[in-house]
Amino acid sequence: MKTEKKARPAEKSTLRSKKKRKTRQFPKTKKKRLIKKGRFYIILLLLLSIFSFWLFILKDLPSPTKLENYDFPVSTQIFDSKKRLLYEIYAEKKRTPIKIENIPDHLKWATIASEDKDFYHHRGFAFRGIIRGFYNTIFKKSLQGGSTITQQLIKNALLTQERTIQRKIREAILAWLTEIIYSKDQILEMYFNQVPYGGTAWGIETAAQTYFNKSTPDLTLAESALLAGLPASPTRFSPFGAHPDLAINRQKRVLQRMVEDGHISLEDAQEAEKEALNFAPMEISIKAPHFVLWIKEKLVEQYGERLVEQGGLRITTTLDLDLQEKAQQIIHAEIDKLENLKVANGAGLITAPETGAILALIGSHDYFDLKNDGNVNVVLRPRQPGSAIKPLNYALAFENKTLTPASVINDIPTCFKVAGQKSYCPVNYDGQFHGPVQTRFALGNSYNIPAVKTLVLNGLEEFINFAKKMGITSFTEPKNYGLSLTLGGGEVTMYDLTTAFSAFANNGIRQNLYAIEKVENWQGKVLYQHQESPGARVISPETAYLISHILSDNNARTAAFGSHSQLLIKDHPEVAVKTGTTNEKKDNWAIGFTPDFSVSVWVGNNDNTPMSQIASGTTGASSIWNQIMSLVLKDKKSHWPPKPEGIVGIQICAVSGLKPASNDSCPVRFEYFDKDTLPEEIENLERGIAVDKTSGQLANSDTLPENIEIQNHRVVWDKLGTPYCLDCSFPTQAQILDSSRVLRNFPQPTP
Repeated sequence: MKTEKKARPAEKSTLRSKKKRKTRQFPKTKKKRLIKKGRFYIILLLLLSIFSFWLFILKDLPSPTKLENYDFPVSTQIFDSKKRLLYEIYAEKKRTPIKIENIPDHLKWATIASEDKDFYHHRGFAFRGIIRGFYNTIFKKSLQGGSTITQQLIKNALLTQERTIQRKIREAILAWLTEIIYSKDQILEMYFNQVPYGGTAWGIETAAQTYFNKSTPDLTLAESALLAGLPASPTRFSPFGAHPDLAINRQKRVLQRMVEDGHISLEDAQEAEKEALNFAPMEISIKAPHFVLWIKEKLVEQYGERLVEQGGLRITTTLDLDLQEKAQQIIHAEIDKLENLKVANGAGLITAPETGAILALIGSHDYFDLKNDGNVNVVLRPRQPGSAIKPLNYALAFENKTLTPASVINDIPTCFKVAGQKSYCPVNYDGQFHGPVQTRFALGNSYNIPAVKTLVLNGLEEFINFAKKMGITSFTEPKNYGLSLTLGGGEVTMYDLTTAFSAFANNGIRQNLYAIEKVENWQGKVLYQHQESPGARVISPETAYLISHILSDNNARTAAFGSHSQLLIKDHPEVAVKTGTTNEKKDNWAIGFTPDFSVSVWVGNNDNTPMSQIASGTTGASSIWNQIMSLVLKDKKSHWPPKPEGIVGIQICAVSGLKPASNDSCPVRFEYFDKDTLPEEIENLERGIAVDKTSGQLANSDTLPENIEIQNHRVVWDKLGTPYCLDCSFPTQAQILDSSRVLRNFPQPTP
């Protein structure tokens, strides 16, 4: 009988592992099914991608051949609040075609240097530009940058201005196809004849006629460089727009790029920069030009140049055309009268503080006076505000409860130690010192030394942060400013200052200014509708009331301005107002308000040359302000701001601001307080004060202890610990204070 041979242990192990491997392998049929399914999904994904690419990119993609016959549609219209037409941006393009051979070489190279330095080396788009564009898209949330001349031609002529990845891809495809169909010179010729140069000027020939009243072949290098810089942002860079200085800056940048690319020499560029540009007269039918062109600029930022220029928009603004034209007439007439005082310009802004609506905006006394830069919109131009900034400083002190309207600030010769700098020793506008002054009268009469002391109490950094909260956008790092900031040492715009003052007029709530009520297309579809805002509370109702009450108190400003100044509005004692005049009389301001209206006025010279004989409250801005404020309040009843529950009025000592003593030791007056800041100390002017026996003067930190003698005198101390002796035979000496901290360098008063 045959016996079955047994497998050895090693062989058994090998057999088991083979069986295991077999069981792990997929059957061939299963493998085939998975491969087929994978191929199916890949093909499906590919088909979906192709379909999506067709649907979102290629569908309705215009043909590049349309570039030769492109036309523009409907005009855009801008209206005032009563639907009266202010300006029409015509869709009918003014365009005179010109052949490429008639375009000067310096204009071609200026355009290429400005817009697309690699124009002759790419096929419609540049990878460097694409990378920059994607970087801006991803990291800067912007779809600007990276477009070639060909892409710009496509965007302006065939596509919309929407900022999307989809449009960028369509733009790149069409640019590539365009480069296949047309030569470089043909593309450049179409670009020069198709792109906008601002307003109704489409194409370079119309632009040359519009801006310089000459034909394209006659343009100089300087003129060519300016025009070459316009297509990047025709509204913003227009020399006839709200920022003509930007056109010149852009021109210089184009010349610089031409030098960098080797198209002209440095000497050529320098000569071009020196060339005086003789602009053609502006032939436009426009009302409220500074306002309208500012509105157009804002619309372009939101909707793009093409839609604003050609899209048939209908814009309703907040402007009151009647008020605008009357205010313009007042400013124009008064500036003409001030010509002998070396005053060439004036500007004004009228708003409704409760809503922030701009009712009138006059950017200069004459928009068409190009000799004096009349088209510059001074309402938006940073200028030094002088003392007009002081109410914000005192408002912060009231908010912090550091000062009250009755707090004494000694107006005496004072120097402030500033680390690493020469001591700062301010003087008052009238060149005098006024001794113990309570805050109401320090602000009302606009004394400088009390204002600087108040800034020391507030702290420079805290004041800058507070000013930003109030609406001042131009104040930056504290290290850039000093104590002169409260006297107008930092530039602000009238727009921002009016925004800040709205909190005083509006019970402590800041309302941001706005000018556009509604944007529709020509078919009536609403694209934008302004929504009323509750505003932002930036100060307490109590602080707003106290500042407004001081600025409307004619008695509080009589010492500096007289009892019958231009700051007093007939039949409207509730009007609050603050003036400002800068060093060397380069700027003169008046800003006033009621709960219903705010009027801001500036006079001066755009080139910063000083005026002469301009004094706050007597001539200049105050006269214009008085006429405009009287105009807006005509036939209207007085509207006093509501008194908050937290405001309390009591009798105080007229000298020290403390509670009067029962022995009638000082005259009294009535004052308002935040209920949490009522004076508790009873008046007692008779105090012991430290006197230097050797000099007979008040003792200071340098006086030796053995030379100090306590004498009884009538003395008033202020919040910075500086004394003023009312009955001393010696004059009060100059004080030195450390601006980084309040140093009480003098012995404290003794009972």
